[in-house]
Amino acid sequence: MATKHEQIIRYIDGLPVGEKISVRQIARTLNVSDGTAYRAIKDAENKGYVSTIERVGTIRIERKKKENIEKLTFAEIVNIIDGQVLGGKDGLHKTLTKFVIGAMTLDAMMRYTGAGNLLIVGNRTKAHENALRAGAAVLITGGFDTEEHVKRLADELELPILTTSYDSFTVATMINRAIYDQLIKKEIILVEDILTPVEEAASMEMKSTVEDWYNMKKETDHSRFPVLDARMKVQGMVTGKDVIGQDYSLSIDKVMTKNPLTVGRKTSVASVAHAMIWEGIEVLPVVDDQQRFEGIISRQDVLKALQMAQRQPQVGETIDDTVSNQLSSNQQKDDGSFTFEVTPQMTNQLGTISYGVFTTIVAEATNRVFRQQKKGEVAVESMTIYFLKPVQIDSVLQIQPMVLEAGRKFGKVDVEVYNGNEIVGKALMMCRLIDR
Repeated sequence: MATKHEQIIRYIDGLPVGEKISVRQIARTLNVSDGTAYRAIKDAENKGYVSTIERVGTIRIERKKKENIEKLTFAEIVNIIDGQVLGGKDGLHKTLTKFVIGAMTLDAMMRYTGAGNLLIVGNRTKAHENALRAGAAVLITGGFDTEEHVKRLADELELPILTTSYDSFTVATMINRAIYDQLIKKEIILVEDILTPVEEAASMEMKSTVEDWYNMKKETDHSRFPVLDARMKVQGMVTGKDVIGQDYSLSIDKVMTKNPLTVGRKTSVASVAHAMIWEGIEVLPVVDDQQRFEGIISRQDVLKALQMAQRQPQVGETIDDTVSNQLSSNQQKDDGSFTFEVTPQMTNQLGTISYGVFTTIVAEATNRVFRQQKKGEVAVESMTIYFLKPVQIDSVLQIQPMVLEAGRKFGKVDVEVYNGNEIVGKALMMCRLIDR
């Protein structure tokens, strides 16, 4: 039977897009406490069912599929820009297709503005009105207000009219940054993208027997199964090693491995790959926040996904990508060393190289050394930076990794970093080698 929390989530999921909800309304409708309703609404917000806006409330929004993740709703825009809603609250769930900066004449502005757009403009009342009539939402910058008849028009057309204290350039930068971050998320493969769902995943009950395991193995051609209790919560994993030599009548809960490692739907596949390699696991159960079974993910699924990801073009570039692109082989010395230029992006507020960038440089240089030696990919197990001097902006660094040990599964590397002839950093890394 579903818990009260799950009942609330299902109720919210069944509400029409644009519906406004509140803690008291949920508590009264489903006969639960205010605290239970509040926690469920926050969970729904984390899952993308609703969006909460100051002075407006909580609104049911469309849960976006991954292919449309970079499209923002007007409700999300309000939170990104720390804005307020002047009118058109019923349209906050709608999706933004593009934004237009109104730094032009009114006629020219309207040529670029259409349905689903967001016009970013100052205190130009006529532009506000014309944009709404064209089917676009309006964002007024500089903290300005608009006239009452424009607010009434926004309510009538269900198109949001927003205001923010930021200027147009800053607002556009903030929205672009949000879209860019979503593009990066879109490229990251998560467990939910490749899992075998609960409807298709074979599992066993606590009261099942060893004989049931043999029958299920014959039926599915698999040998690893999660063991569930009456509430669909994962209590263990059972494999061939657990049942071999056991009496056929023995119940599964007596032979299973208890408290198995589990993952959530939002876990990255890269993290799962590391966990599987570290622990020597072939199959992992996927669970929700309540530890209820949602499916399984196998090592084969993970490897296929990672191979596919390597062949895909990258839309959003992360800071690791930027650092990696700036790290190049030292053409002058040809001794396996690398060069790296410290650009403004790579520095802290004092204008010296950031600690995070330094560790990324060291790790990437080590990864490339092992790739050159045909050792496969590297997963850093431990890193000790035992010397680091400030490195100024625009410096050109020389990175010299030296492999101390290289076994079949482990590697040990000492990395020295020079600025000219002066040593500015040293690191010792222990790595686990992963065959490609």
